[in-house]
Amino acid sequence: MTMTLTDSLVTWVHLICASIWVGGSIFIGVVLVPVLKSHTKSIEELVALMVKVGRRFNKITVPAFGILMATGIYNSRGFIGDPGAMLETTYGTILLTKIILVIATVVTYVVHIRLLNADMERKILSGKGGNIYVQSVRRKLIVLGEIIVVLSILILLLAALLDGGI
Repeated sequence: MTMTLTDSLVTWVHLICASIWVGGSIFIGVVLVPVLKSHTKSIEELVALMVKVGRRFNKITVPAFGILMATGIYNSRGFIGDPGAMLETTYGTILLTKIILVIATVVTYVVHIRLLNADMERKILSGKGGNIYVQSVRRKLIVLGEIIVVLSILILLLAALLDGGI
């Protein structure tokens, strides 16, 4: 009974963190950015606001993503301890694919965050970034953000397949 309760609570925390990570990312791209575009006077102003939003978003999502990975490891402990099962079963293959996508998401997210180092961020927030520079950074951030969202949605699909017992 205790293990079932523990597993249920871990799954619940896992789902909450996935909701924060994926839902927040989709909200930013589908709702927030279009609204900000219609309320800002320039691309520089839009990027400056997105930098501020991104920094605030990271304070919530980075811990959620860390917890998400920790609870994912806990949930997959039976397969991680038996590497052979990862390649010999459909469940293990899907789990391994999910792990690879999580690693790809982490790498993409780190690049996304590192693209704006402190000096670049100061230039953008002070309005001294220059239009060409801001456009370049903006495009890279958009592409990386889109990749993160697509990877996250694919990870959710794999999670649903795993939950379905495939």
